[in-house]
Amino acid sequence: MQTDRRRLNAPPGGTTPPVFAAPPDTKLHRPTRTRKPDEHRKLFLRTGIVPSASGSAYYEIPPQEPQPTALLVPQRSSLKITCTVHGPRPLPRNAAFSPNLLLSAHVKFAPFATQNRRGYVRDASERDLGAHLETALRGVVIGERFPKSGCEVVLTILEGEEDGWGAGGAEIKGGGGGIMTVLAGCITAASAALVDAGIDCVDLISGGVAAVKDAGKHGGQEDAVVVLDPAPSEHDGEITAACVVGYLQSRDEVTEMWMKGDAGAQVQTLIDEAVKAASLVRAVLAEAVKDGVQAKIDEAEDDAAMTGSAKEGKGKSKEVVMTG
Repeated sequence: MQTDRRRLNAPPGGTTPPVFAAPPDTKLHRPTRTRKPDEHRKLFLRTGIVPSASGSAYYEIPPQEPQPTALLVPQRSSLKITCTVHGPRPLPRNAAFSPNLLLSAHVKFAPFATQNRRGYVRDASERDLGAHLETALRGVVIGERFPKSGCEVVLTILEGEEDGWGAGGAEIKGGGGGIMTVLAGCITAASAALVDAGIDCVDLISGGVAAVKDAGKHGGQEDAVVVLDPAPSEHDGEITAACVVGYLQSRDEVTEMWMKGDAGAQVQTLIDEAVKAASLVRAVLAEAVKDGVQAKIDEAEDDAAMTGSAKEGKGKSKEVVMTG
């Protein structure tokens, strides 16, 4: 019997597949919320991470607890978003005249961002996120200063809040509640990227999210508590309603509001707490924008100093007299 050398033949004997089991002392405990109801998680924001884009930003909410060392233990919830801004750039010649800037927003989950692998084509939830984000940003950008121009805001979610604890998490009557936190992060990251791109805006817009937590788990409104920045991994079916807003603090305006669930008589309280969460995020956003502007100023000064020293050295070389 001849052996085909161009393919990998199966082993002659039988094989046993490996079985991976958790150590006996490994216990899966759902993380609990140790923060106060009005306390926001720490977040990281930085601009200018993509040199090829007109503006860019990176937004991250790191895990609040140490990561488990066992491979089979689910990781804690966290959020990682990158945003790039391309434009303003002129529209094609065959495009209709537009007196304002044509702004478009695209939100896409990376295939590995959530526990259930995502496809490469945008689905309905991603298109919905893009529509909400575009509505929030249109109320911020001064579009009349860029006639017949277009600007594209692209957000890639590297790690989503849905990938928190198992396949569940903070659900609102069958719908995922982590998508609200994702939208709030997208609004903040897009605002920082727009400022980094040098696009005129009326104010910095920050995203904030709040939720109604049923402490008694029996639907009683007297036991409901409004919490800021709910993490899906910390709530097991306790979220009855959630609200995310895009807030302009200096103008005291809300450009975008999205609410899911049944808040009952606490609708106004839920909106006020979402605005409060956006105000807390605004402080981090302002500092990140200042650091980005200062970094650009320092880079420009360094380039000017290097150019001046090069010109001075070139001038001195002309004064050298060669003698034989």
